[in-house]
Amino acid sequence: MNIELRQLRYFLAVAEEMHFGRAAAKLHMTQPPLSQAIQGLETHLGVSLFTRTTRSITLTAAGAALIPEAKKILLQAQALPQLVQRAASGESGHLSLAFISIADYSILPPYLRQFRKLHQDVRIELREATSDVQLDLLEKSEVDAGLLIPPIPKKLSDILAYQKVLSEPLILAVPEAFAKRKNAGSLHSYADLPLIIFPRKIAPALHDTILGCFRAEGLTPAIAQEAIQMQTIIGLVSAGMGIALVPQSVSNLIRPGVVYHALPNVAASVEIGIAWRKENTSPVLKSFLALLRN
Repeated sequence: MNIELRQLRYFLAVAEEMHFGRAAAKLHMTQPPLSQAIQGLETHLGVSLFTRTTRSITLTAAGAALIPEAKKILLQAQALPQLVQRAASGESGHLSLAFISIADYSILPPYLRQFRKLHQDVRIELREATSDVQLDLLEKSEVDAGLLIPPIPKKLSDILAYQKVLSEPLILAVPEAFAKRKNAGSLHSYADLPLIIFPRKIAPALHDTILGCFRAEGLTPAIAQEAIQMQTIIGLVSAGMGIALVPQSVSNLIRPGVVYHALPNVAASVEIGIAWRKENTSPVLKSFLALLRN
């Protein structure tokens, strides 16, 4: 069936005027081609849209049913240019974004608020995942981008692009019962307490940086627990299971029984960045990356 938008416009004009001559004048055309277009539409649809007499025309039941649908189709067609232009500019569409739990306490909320303010018609799909899981998702093209802890493995360097977003210092999270020790901002003050840390597999850079802080102080911590979520690590500190070195933004996570201390003698930080497939040309992704750069 090859129905043209032109035929629908002609049909609505005739249905409004209920007269072929007046409809033709309204359309700035002669009556014969108008009549032929309506007949062609009726042939395509397999029904009569008008009952014709020598003096008048009336709509058939089929013609009356077509009016609202024809209007809807023409309105949709009229909106197409704006729709595709908004999609091409990244103002509408879909963004699937993975993120590590640390990002939820620092960069993710403010960036999402700003992005949604500028791109209200973009549907955002969020997925919390550790850095190693994100790399697998990106390799399989299951997400558009991921906020993770570098580095990007060499085997993925050809297909993934990376952009640094944030670097923040590490601070100490200690159980409240031990928080008032002398020199609270020194790792030596808590050398007798075990360490709670991420497994090296999921964040090797962060894991090595944390242990490097202890080595720099001449300490070798006893690892009590490993946990993959920042909420779990802080929860274990709250339970008195040990201490943890965490990014500064995690202090926004207020838990009873946990006290955060700055470490003025420890020059260590954690970096968070965004990774995406180099081949991904999504305008929505480009808009999000531009926001992060700015």
